[in-house]
Amino acid sequence: MTPAIETLQLTRRYGRMVALDQLDLTVAQGSIYGFIGPNGAGKTTTLRLLAGLLEPSSGEIRLLGQRLVPGNAQRLVGYMPDFFGVYDDLRVWEYLDFFARCYGLETARRKRTVDELLSLVDLSSKRNAFVQSLSRGMQQRLCLAHALVHDPSVLLLDEPASGLDPRARVELRELLRTLREMGKTVLLSSHILSELAEVCTEIGIIESGKMLVSGPVETVRRQLQGGARLRLRVLRDIETAEATLRRLVDAPPEGLPHLQGVRRDPGDERALVVEFTEADEAAQSALLVYLVGQGLALSEFRAQAENLEELFLRLTAGDAESR
Repeated sequence: MTPAIETLQLTRRYGRMVALDQLDLTVAQGSIYGFIGPNGAGKTTTLRLLAGLLEPSSGEIRLLGQRLVPGNAQRLVGYMPDFFGVYDDLRVWEYLDFFARCYGLETARRKRTVDELLSLVDLSSKRNAFVQSLSRGMQQRLCLAHALVHDPSVLLLDEPASGLDPRARVELRELLRTLREMGKTVLLSSHILSELAEVCTEIGIIESGKMLVSGPVETVRRQLQGGARLRLRVLRDIETAEATLRRLVDAPPEGLPHLQGVRRDPGDERALVVEFTEADEAAQSALLVYLVGQGLALSEFRAQAENLEELFLRLTAGDAESR
């Protein structure tokens, strides 16, 4: 299937400063792709290039297989910037109707589109309210509806959860899932890393204009984590459990994984954290059978994955120290 978004050696310079450095990005159709990076990493520049608001210094952009040329991006994508302007003296339905007119929608279709979008973003009850009376979360949903007026296949959302309260963030995540079910491809930038894991199918981490890693969420997590981590909790005799596991670090019996390390969990006096290179379930199962056979009474045995924020901080730590 043709990718929804594809960039080839995409570069953007501002004078001598390189904001985006030969970015190769591929986003599959129907995915929710999370673009992660600190301020100044190049996220907003990338989205503006994809939306046709900036011209690349070099490289190429393809949307749904079409090479991006000036003027055609606006028909192919819906773009919601981080800082958006709203017309305070318009009512909610008038705001959407105005942009529908800009895209040349005929009267009957325009009315139907406004009604459908207000229903989609759960603002039907606010259709006659003035835009300035809406909460921040409602304004975010209204601007997302604005980006959908011309029914684009690709949505570009720059920090869509910025400034939202917890309830509004939950509502936004559910809306993004609904859009994916409708066949939309969504690329969203964010630094709220924990939330991306819950809604995104793929993520990319960018730092100083360069893509560091990209792919499905779990693939990226395993790639960055570099192995498996288990948390064990015993009912009694933590010293014996620790000694048993440390023997597997030095010389594991045949059929058991080679442990990289064993340490106490500082938050629980009866828990241990075990790290080993083989992340497959067979290796973990073999370890569990062995420990039970050694007489250890386990009350907990589970994989412990680092969250995206921990992985991101570890991945970019080297770059930060070198600057």
